[in-house]
Amino acid sequence: MVSLDIDADAVVTLRFMPPYQPQDERDYLDALHRIGKRQEPYTLLTVFGGGRALSPAGEREQALWFKATRERVSLFCRACAIVRPDASETTADVFRRLWPFPIVAEREEAAGRAFLLLHHSGMSI
Repeated sequence: MVSLDIDADAVVTLRFMPPYQPQDERDYLDALHRIGKRQEPYTLLTVFGGGRALSPAGEREQALWFKATRERVSLFCRACAIVRPDASETTADVFRRLWPFPIVAEREEAAGRAFLLLHHSGMSI
């Protein structure tokens, strides 16, 4: 299951969780494209269930998305929390090489949300 939600506080939440469905990869990639088009400040919470990898074509499209949207995401995103069962500092470091804003990798969603709250103030450009 993939979902993309934007709450009133401009927290963009992308979930990629079980039960997995055949259309999940396409839904995930489409959600990335929606995030990449965003033109107002936000914080990003990604919640992954683990156990589901993208196909080689999906990996390529995701990599191209990172490249194509790097400037815009860097401009509008204020912080990112990555929540995964296997989250580690290494996970966060990979994404810190892509983006200049604060990034944390956590195993619990509550910890990720708490991190984003620290970066929520001053959400103007």
